[in-house]
Amino acid sequence: MNDTPSLLAAGTEAPDFRAETTDGTPVSLQDFRGEQAVLLMFYPKDDTPGCTKQMCAARDESEVYRQAGIVRFGVNPGTLESHRYFADKYKLDFALIVDEDKQIARAYGVLKENGGVARATYLINKQGQIVFAEPGAHSAVKILEDLHG
Repeated sequence: MNDTPSLLAAGTEAPDFRAETTDGTPVSLQDFRGEQAVLLMFYPKDDTPGCTKQMCAARDESEVYRQAGIVRFGVNPGTLESHRYFADKYKLDFALIVDEDKQIARAYGVLKENGGVARATYLINKQGQIVFAEPGAHSAVKILEDLHG
């Protein structure tokens, strides 16, 4: 593995995971199967300029995601305390997933050789299929535009 992420391809089954979120509850991808699409926004570190911009943009687009029936999660290897501080400081209206052991990052191909996490965006449909997988941060308009052609 190198510093360029090797993302999973659109059309493939999304790897399931179980992890704790900032609200203290465990979450699993399976929880949303048949119910809601899931947006996973991988980002390197809490409370850094680029990551703050990425998460605040997702917060500011909450209505677009709500109307599309998409639940959002930020994911990185930060601690629960770091995630809570970050989410509270910027009034994020979605949960951050704690991935301290980097198992989710590894499963989704965003773990870099140096142990860091690459910025990437995944959208998983209600059936558990990846329908959008791109490196970097992306706006709701871009994600939904790609979905609807």
